[in-house]
Amino acid sequence: MNLSQRVKALGLSLPEVSTPGGNYVSVNKRGAIAYVAIQFPILNEKFLHQGKLGASISDEDGIKAMELCALNVIAQIDSKIGFDSVEGLNHFDAYYQSTEGWDNAPVIVNGASDLFVNVLEEKGTHSRAIFGVDRLPRNFSVGITSSFTLIR
Repeated sequence: MNLSQRVKALGLSLPEVSTPGGNYVSVNKRGAIAYVAIQFPILNEKFLHQGKLGASISDEDGIKAMELCALNVIAQIDSKIGFDSVEGLNHFDAYYQSTEGWDNAPVIVNGASDLFVNVLEEKGTHSRAIFGVDRLPRNFSVGITSSFTLIR
């Protein structure tokens, strides 16, 4: 089953790839590694899940936001590199903004981890890091950066 078939079988669809908001590229290939610039919960140019976790963003919506970020990562790689050229996901960094005292980030970030593994199967296993930040651009609740190893 190819990537499109797996995405469809899970009841999902890849969003349109967004364009960078500054002087950078969304996917930067260096040797056998592809680095994906931060992806936010944007669906076909519509900004979603803006606000702070623990306030205007519930944990359930935080999980959905992380899933959308992961779908955007997959869409970027598929569009710019092609998944036939990907050996696997190496690592991703998850960023979130929340109210003081909110401490459910691992559960929220599992939204992205689960999606990567469900869609990419063995190519989706990864390491990750989680960072709470004071503010993300456009007041997004979450964002993800990632790297992939490419087949030589």
